[in-house]
Amino acid sequence: MTGAPDSCGRSINYLRVSVTDRCNLRCTYCMPSSGVPLIPRSNILSYEEILSVVRATTEAGINKIRLTGGEPLVRAALPELVGMLSQVPGMEEVSLTTNGVLLRRYALELKQAGLSRVNVSLDTLKAGRFRDITRLGELGTVLDGIEAAKDAGLHPVKINVVVIRGVNDDEVLDFARLTIDQEWHVRFIERMPFNGEVDFIPAAELQKLMGSLGKLEPRMPPTGNGPAAYYRLPGATGTIGFITPLSEPSFCSRCNRLRLSADGRLRPCLMSDDEVDLRTPLRNNAQPSELKRLVLEAVASKPERHHLKEGNATPLEIRGAGGVINSKMSQIGG
Repeated sequence: MTGAPDSCGRSINYLRVSVTDRCNLRCTYCMPSSGVPLIPRSNILSYEEILSVVRATTEAGINKIRLTGGEPLVRAALPELVGMLSQVPGMEEVSLTTNGVLLRRYALELKQAGLSRVNVSLDTLKAGRFRDITRLGELGTVLDGIEAAKDAGLHPVKINVVVIRGVNDDEVLDFARLTIDQEWHVRFIERMPFNGEVDFIPAAELQKLMGSLGKLEPRMPPTGNGPAAYYRLPGATGTIGFITPLSEPSFCSRCNRLRLSADGRLRPCLMSDDEVDLRTPLRNNAQPSELKRLVLEAVASKPERHHLKEGNATPLEIRGAGGVINSKMSQIGG
């Protein structure tokens, strides 16, 4: 077993790295149309600083990296960072989560730099609804990006769908059918709390709905580091995954990750404000051994579970012109 053991017996081998809090979309459930207050650029880690952190985490036993944002592809020269990270001794995988808008432009370059695979966030298959949700996006651009990723060899391309009641829950079967018709690997994600409220569609409800398409057979994951449970419909070459942080009591027992924010804070749990500051020691020329010690400190402080359903978790929110909006994700990396 690889990874750094935490106090609950979990093996922590996966780091999500937010490279920017900037985004080229303004999704209605993420931020107001005017955007959100941004981290000063001077506070965002340089690629060299990210590399130093990743070397320290690899020394601690973490061997899988996922680049996130914001939207990571809006950061200049991201393939250069991919190339740097993929060459770190002991690194097994560098992957990327993106909204897909710029994926067609960069897919082949990312693959050549050493990227293993890509996840695309896509909450609707309807062009008009896509524009309504994202405010700035065009569905065709994202679909072209998905095909470009496949053509570049970034397999498997996983599609992340946050199901929101009354917004896109009528498309669940449409997404599921694409696992049969087009070999898509679709993952349905229970919506995280907004403003401290727990409003989500449990995976069990989605699974019952999919009974009209056939029996879901459990399957091993196509590849990856996350906590999704995977299934396959009859005759499908793709898979259906369910990510269930709210409805499954044992969800946190499988958590294997830390998160590095764009401004250098190492976060053991997405739904806790406990963080370890790495930017300050980085800019004070800390030795690699000190960075490794801080990484292991973060691993040791990882809580046993979140408290979303009890309403005790830190809301992922920020205040915008339209009120409190969930947008802290753009800094933490989801």
